[in-house]
Amino acid sequence: MSEINWYNIENIEELDTPALVIFPERVKENIRLLTGMIDDRTRLRPHVKTHKTVEVTKLLLEAGIQKFKCATIAEAEMLALSGAKDVLLAYQPVGAKFLRFLTLIQHFPQTQFSCLVDDLEIGQNISETAGEHQLTIPLFIDLNTGMNRTGIIPEKAFPLFLALQKLPNVTIAGLHIYDGNIRDFELEVRRENCDKAFEPVELLVQKIQQEGFPAPKIVAGGTPTFPVHAQREKVECSPGTFVYWDKGYESSFPEQAFLTAALVISRVISIPDSNKICLDLGHKSIAAENDLSRRVFFLNAPDLKFIGQSEEHLVLETPENHTFKIGDVFYGLPIHICPTCALHERGYIVEKGKLNGVEWKVISRDRKINY
Repeated sequence: MSEINWYNIENIEELDTPALVIFPERVKENIRLLTGMIDDRTRLRPHVKTHKTVEVTKLLLEAGIQKFKCATIAEAEMLALSGAKDVLLAYQPVGAKFLRFLTLIQHFPQTQFSCLVDDLEIGQNISETAGEHQLTIPLFIDLNTGMNRTGIIPEKAFPLFLALQKLPNVTIAGLHIYDGNIRDFELEVRRENCDKAFEPVELLVQKIQQEGFPAPKIVAGGTPTFPVHAQREKVECSPGTFVYWDKGYESSFPEQAFLTAALVISRVISIPDSNKICLDLGHKSIAAENDLSRRVFFLNAPDLKFIGQSEEHLVLETPENHTFKIGDVFYGLPIHICPTCALHERGYIVEKGKLNGVEWKVISRDRKINY
């Protein structure tokens, strides 16, 4: 499945560009690889931020994965629409977001929803509003182990744990850790740093148990630290990028053998002079948070220099004697697939080397589906 030129599409002339294309057989292989990297698939809680689709969610459900993690209300609704039984909104819902979250809970009673909290006042607000709706909300305490984005440091989390325990209409479902700051190339260095960051979490768990509470559930990590947390017998793991993979993670974490399974297809639309070509691949079609040279890797043209990009255009420098023509197809492997998918309303499906007419709607790229 990793054969050379696996990406070529026989009937590519049928596809307007720029376009996201998805290779389901490679997605299925990535799911198979994931479940083989852990002792118990009930410990998997994949993040859906990468694919945002009902179709991939159903493939994960078919593989026996029942728990999921998401970051938006739309992603949570997509999961419920797909039949997911256990959904963690890995976000502290504030203001109208929490009201939308309550609406989801009421409309999808077959799904167990939970969310994050790192602040007592927000926990109190959640408790009070949930009580007004005769609901009880499971909460995961969000711990900051070095990401410095959200969460409370483990050393200060026990008083919050005790205070939340006293609130009505909420339960403490467990602890949540996202250590996306740990991205060392060498796995053993990554493991060492991950273990060091996890030590305060283990001390917090010991403190909770010493005070007579049961050991809390722990949801930890993303893709970079997945191989480390997968070895912790009682930790749920939350990789997300694995379903499609991308050039960035392929280069950064070679110990993970996932297959790149989604591309952005582009075409040459102009040749402004003898050493430049212009593609229809602007900011609106490929994630642009990285430096210009690190946004997309062209599988069939890896050596061209990136010299300019705007909303709808990408300009490349070529040798003087190049043979590129207007209309030539470029197969682009995104450096960062997650925000790239959010730029496309649908993915076109490729099976056995051909577009098959099927489209997967990237349904939760929208901020709102129904609720």
